Amino acid sequence: MTGLDTKSLDQLVEKLKQAAGANLSSVVLYGSAAGGHYQPKHSDLNVLCTLDHLDGPALESLRPALLWWTGKGNPHILMFTMDELRCSADVFAIELLDIKARHKVLYGEDCFAGLEVPMDLHRVELEHELRTKLIRLRQAYMEVSGDSARLLALLTDSVSSFLTLFRHALIALGEPVPEHRHEVLDKLSARFQVDVSPFHVVLEIREGKRRAKEIDALAVGRTYLESVRLVADEVDRCPVRVK
Repeated sequence: MTGLDTKSLDQLVEKLKQAAGANLSSVVLYGSAAGGHYQPKHSDLNVLCTLDHLDGPALESLRPALLWWTGKGNPHILMFTMDELRCSADVFAIELLDIKARHKVLYGEDCFAGLEVPMDLHRVELEHELRTKLIRLRQAYMEVSGDSARLLALLTDSVSSFLTLFRHALIALGEPVPEHRHEVLDKLSARFQVDVSPFHVVLEIREGKRRAKEIDALAVGRTYLESVRLVADEVDRCPVRVK
């Protein structure tokens, strides 16, 4: 996890402990920073907290710590009570499956150790996310397609989200999911017969293995769009799995 800002994470935990006291149950790091794919230029530090209660006074006491955290350019912290986390597992199946699989406890109990994530709504959530992100991608594409630099920025900014959904497309099929991102793409291509080459290209740019100026951004963008559409259509045909 080269470049991971552990000092800021330690400071956050201390600020949350001071603000919440005994109300704070756990602080968990999740996402690329917890899964070995952290890239300082592109990745966020994603944090989730569980607390015993989240009423108005509790939220007010946390405000200074959260403003400090977001003021450093970090995303908002997810906050749940444990009851809320358990009740949300069916409607946030994609997110909570990922956090359960890849997280690091920064403070307190491992709130994901015994969490069961039902799969009956997983495919529905997956298709909803794919189609919603495809709509937004098309809207943004229309705005930036005349500018190669802005188009490549759009693709590099969105690729992690689509890779997450592609992994879950394999999960929806009951397939084992490879650990490496490029292997996920290759397995998806073999199963759905879609061209994943633009995603390999964009990942290689993010990884510093290819130079953006050597890429035909418009050609990559067109195939990228079409492949997302094809995956969404294939997911629509997947049967609902129940865990």
